[in-house]
Amino acid sequence: MAENDELLDYEEEEDQTSMQVGINAANNNGETKKGGYVSIHSSGFRDFLLKPELLRAIIDCGFEHPSLNSSEVQHECIPQAILGMDILCQAKSGMGKTAVFVLATLQQIDPVDGQVSVLVMCNTRELAFQISKEYERFSKYMPNIRNSVFFGGLAIANDEKVLKTAHPHIVVGTPGRILQLIKLKKLCLKNLKHFILDECDKMLEELDMRKDVQEIFKATPHQKQVMMFSATLSKDIRPVCKKFMQDPLEVYVDDETKLTLHGLQQYYVKLKDSEKNKKLFELLDVLEFNQVVIFVKSVNRCIALSQLLVDQNFPAICIHRGMSQEERLQRYQQFKDFTKRILVATNLFGRGMDIERVNIVFNYDMSEDSDTYLHRVARAGRFGTKGLAITFVSEEEDAKILNDVQDRFDVSIPELPEEIDISSYIEGK
Repeated sequence: MAENDELLDYEEEEDQTSMQVGINAANNNGETKKGGYVSIHSSGFRDFLLKPELLRAIIDCGFEHPSLNSSEVQHECIPQAILGMDILCQAKSGMGKTAVFVLATLQQIDPVDGQVSVLVMCNTRELAFQISKEYERFSKYMPNIRNSVFFGGLAIANDEKVLKTAHPHIVVGTPGRILQLIKLKKLCLKNLKHFILDECDKMLEELDMRKDVQEIFKATPHQKQVMMFSATLSKDIRPVCKKFMQDPLEVYVDDETKLTLHGLQQYYVKLKDSEKNKKLFELLDVLEFNQVVIFVKSVNRCIALSQLLVDQNFPAICIHRGMSQEERLQRYQQFKDFTKRILVATNLFGRGMDIERVNIVFNYDMSEDSDTYLHRVARAGRFGTKGLAITFVSEEEDAKILNDVQDRFDVSIPELPEEIDISSYIEGK
């Protein structure tokens, strides 16, 4: 395929969500606290009076890692979470929500052989896999703690074997597979101490998934800590969440605050669809990058563009819905481990995936709406670090969506200049 050949146009439905920013924390007296990006250094984590083995793991990870580049969300939530208080938290991607429940549960856990103490559920297999890796990372000096991850798409017999032989204290998974294991009497939650939902809006808005969550909840003890987190939490779904809780600490996004992705430079390029490949290759040649994510609108375009990049000797890999679960996770890990530096993806990769080295995102195909645009470009602007987002605009509808982004979030996205100052999108330059 020549570099200026047009990629075939196929439509594909993907998950959509919205993202807003600006924090309000409400305590039980109805008071609110406002804040923004606040970095917590090692002394900040010590202030939480965490176990020495937890602090060692935090320091080992290094504070350049996104999951440790903490925020006001952690200041508000962690002190209450480690005391066992129920938490309902909404804050945009990249503000350290995962660290809240991982650190809080590891701080409190008192492992008993054969008993599951912590259950974390989320709506996608990829996110479940990622959360389980975070537990591994932070529990490296806690050798008695075992965690396992379970989700559909893989043989359930393997999960049954893990439960029988590994006896995990922490279980991460998707609701469908967790419920299946409970019904088969392979997973027992009668001693559970902590019940956590990540991306809780996605699980509780979809009635089938909500039914699964409710059934799982009924299999747990009445006395337990419940924590729920999401980047988006509508006013309609908040009361549903609180039905699972007892007087929770509520931390909400300030709906009146305009979104700002700190340190992210955003530009657009106007061109024909047939000119996209040539322009992409030109930019990849002149820009300095650690890792790049390129978003396209369909599986077929994902496969074709990835192969085209490989043919041009770019270290590219692709992830899309057409792959088996094993292959998707294997490729995700390759990219996370820096084995590959360019990822071509559909919107499957647009929500919640944390890759700390990504500093450039391309919207090769424009997103379907402003929500999706923000989830995509946030891959390069996570945790207030520098990054660059470049969007290809080839149709009138593309321009309309870009205008929607600028109007809705009060940002200005100019045309890509001839030269870009490298220090504007790479840390330390």
